[in-house]
Amino acid sequence: MNIVRYRIAGTLDVHIGVSDGDRVRELSGVGSLAELWALRLDDIRTRVADARGDDVAFADVDLLAPVDGRTEVWAAGVTYETSREARVEESERAATVYELVYDAVRPEVFFKSVAWRVVGPGGQVGVRADSTVDVPEPELAVVVNRVGEICGYTVCNDVSSRSIEGENPLYLPQAKIYWGACGIGPWIRPAWEVEDPYALGIRLTITRADSVVWSGTANTGQLRRKLDELVEYLMRGDLHPDGVVLSTGTCLVPPAPFTLTDGDTVAIAIDEVGTLTNAVRRGRPQGQTEQA
Repeated sequence: MNIVRYRIAGTLDVHIGVSDGDRVRELSGVGSLAELWALRLDDIRTRVADARGDDVAFADVDLLAPVDGRTEVWAAGVTYETSREARVEESERAATVYELVYDAVRPEVFFKSVAWRVVGPGGQVGVRADSTVDVPEPELAVVVNRVGEICGYTVCNDVSSRSIEGENPLYLPQAKIYWGACGIGPWIRPAWEVEDPYALGIRLTITRADSVVWSGTANTGQLRRKLDELVEYLMRGDLHPDGVVLSTGTCLVPPAPFTLTDGDTVAIAIDEVGTLTNAVRRGRPQGQTEQA
């Protein structure tokens, strides 16, 4: 079962529901995912189990990014050995910064996106027009309620500019936070249905002109830090009254000089969670101010 944010095809109203892959049943009285994450985990489980709203065929809905309201997206960095190696490779001037944070007690945690900017399944992720080396970063993301309980899992594409971050680590916000830099979806897999989040296979496939130009596999068992540890640091000095999505770092980084280009397709699959597929666009669309 998955928790979904969706529209019925041909309509504008947004709904929250649960899906078994064939049908979608609306969660009555739940107007947003943010409302769910304001509840305790036991209450969320009860709401999901008691879904009694309108029932529609899964084929008749359009899935939206499973983030809304005041729920923010944050991310953790350098949580896998591969990520540390990639950051050192791209950052000749400050390589020791990334080496030190990998072994440090305090993890790297940074803001990634507000809800309205998140790209959902089938949408276009973006790469900056002023960047020369850009990569997708496939990550398991945890969905956390207001009191810090892990309620679910989803797929995150933490799109990043390697050229900008590599020039100076103080440019991290410009390398990580911009239009199209955060893809999430296709849904939320409830945490109580995933037996072991440290045994999930991750697959990244990048397609260009109908040909696979890069692919790789990894496993969340390679994650150096525990998920609860990352959540604890995120919640330690801040409040998230409508919950928060925390992307937990990547272990699949296409090596330089590979870069995404306009028209590529990125597919990220995580076992027991789902597959997020997005096209790539270079530069910000003219006149675009918001995404559903």
